[in-house]
Amino acid sequence: KAVPSAIVSGHAPFSWGKNAHDAVHNSVVLEEVAAMALATRSLNSGIKVQQELSDKHYNRKHGKNAYYGQK
Repeated sequence: KAVPSAIVSGHAPFSWGKNAHDAVHNSVVLEEVAAMALATRSLNSGIKVQQELSDKHYNRKHGKNAYYGQK
């Protein structure tokens, strides 16, 4: 539920949601994130995401003490 899309090597991406509209929305978000990642890699091919930063953004919405994005 926390990650509603996946990119699979050698296959098309997968997206899902609570209904078809939600799944399509998640597909659009995945496309935008992929476009941003491609642009970032084009500017700096050696860029790495710091694990602490990745964890912070994930946990603020999905962690035990989540404080962002509650519905």
